[in-house]
Amino acid sequence: MELLANLGLGFATAATPANLLVCLIGVVLGTLIGVLPGIGPLATIAMLLPATYKMADPTSALIMLAGIYYGAQYGGSTTAILVNLPGESSSVVTTLDGYQMARQGRAGAALGISAIGSFFAGTIATFLLAAFAPPLAELAFKFGPAEYFALMVLGLIAAVVLAHGSIWKALAMVVLGLLLGMIGTDVNSGVSRFSFDIPELSDGIEFAVVAMGMFGFAEIIINLEQKENREVFTDKVKGLLPTWDDLKTAFPAMCRGTVLGSILGVLPGGGAILASFSSYALEKKISKTPERFGKGAIEGVAGPESANNAGAQTSFIPMLTLGIPTTPVMALMVAAMMIHNIQPGPQVMSSNPALFWGLIASMWIGNLLLVVLNLPLIGIWIKLLSVPYRVLFPAILLFCCVGAYSINNNVFDVFMTIPFAILGYLFKKFDCEPAPLLLGFVLGKLMEEFLRRAMTISRGDATVFFTRPLSATLLAMAVILLAIVFLPGIAKKREEAFQGDD
Repeated sequence: MELLANLGLGFATAATPANLLVCLIGVVLGTLIGVLPGIGPLATIAMLLPATYKMADPTSALIMLAGIYYGAQYGGSTTAILVNLPGESSSVVTTLDGYQMARQGRAGAALGISAIGSFFAGTIATFLLAAFAPPLAELAFKFGPAEYFALMVLGLIAAVVLAHGSIWKALAMVVLGLLLGMIGTDVNSGVSRFSFDIPELSDGIEFAVVAMGMFGFAEIIINLEQKENREVFTDKVKGLLPTWDDLKTAFPAMCRGTVLGSILGVLPGGGAILASFSSYALEKKISKTPERFGKGAIEGVAGPESANNAGAQTSFIPMLTLGIPTTPVMALMVAAMMIHNIQPGPQVMSSNPALFWGLIASMWIGNLLLVVLNLPLIGIWIKLLSVPYRVLFPAILLFCCVGAYSINNNVFDVFMTIPFAILGYLFKKFDCEPAPLLLGFVLGKLMEEFLRRAMTISRGDATVFFTRPLSATLLAMAVILLAIVFLPGIAKKREEAFQGDD
């Protein structure tokens, strides 16, 4: 009964005209940037983060940003199916069978099953978020500084383990993120650290500047390097409702994708991308006819599309209940909360229940809006796909610069995006994933704070991290994860899988 009362509060908050409007704006914008290759939700949310400064209600800001995130999961499949270009990184797998279905004249069925699977998974995952968030928040109240520090260490190690390619590169990215997070004034002593006597760095580097440069600007440079060769199947998009046989074939894959995505979405470093790849691998492994995959198997569209939406929505669970971002997008959501002086963590549910439950309820509304809007708007999305990227990128660049400037009304922040854009480009070239760096940058300051609190409470006794059972368990799990990934066989498979993806 308490859950129903909380959901009632959530729907009452999310159904206000203002919140319905921002939810609509978020999901439409999310679909748009999902459709347009080379932008993605991370860069878009980073661009729009400064805009949330001007929004009086933090609930509206979070509803809009969340809508962009899960809306992009819908839109990414449109590009993947029609153009063979993933509009969003979690839609990479959808290109394998979705595009082949389009070539066979079944683009409508592929788009329809993608939308149905996304809605089904989003609905179930949001229910799981509503059901499991309260008990997790109750557990989080038992966490002290030592436990929070250990949990963040585990989160960073998990992000390293789940990153692609070299384990050493992923570790280096986390360490670099932690070091960047130390720039600025030390809270305890008031001494400026690593600011090189530059006054603008005394408050540290703005999170949005790092994200915008490393993901927004760097993505523009990468996309301009690639030749555009788009074959859009505009004349074959018909019959958007899949047949009964298609539904019977796809429904088990939707269910498996939803379960797998819901579980992996909670893991640090998991989220929508890991969920979609894992779902495709699972469907191919259990299929009686695996040779169909890559040639237009509808399960290869239904499973991953369900998984990435489920993963996107359950990734909100650790962010809302523990204040721990498990993906770069969730790190941006944490930043949005901090902008409005809301400390992420279990106290959000008790101190601001309208925000907590309003955000969850808005996801149901957003998923419904996406299904109602997306299929009728396919024609508009197809026309947008014909716009060359060289025409789009100046507008994206201008929007990024305006966003960076508006953070502090300071040109310095705009110039600061340049070194991070260069870094982001170089990281791509040297096969270094920037996502662990972003997580390290966000969690670094929090880790330092909880480390100092724990040491102060224990009067400088470092054994406090190992004598408290929960803290010791979390640190042991981090060590075990790191030891497993360094095993020669696993390290070799990891490198081979990364080279295979390339």
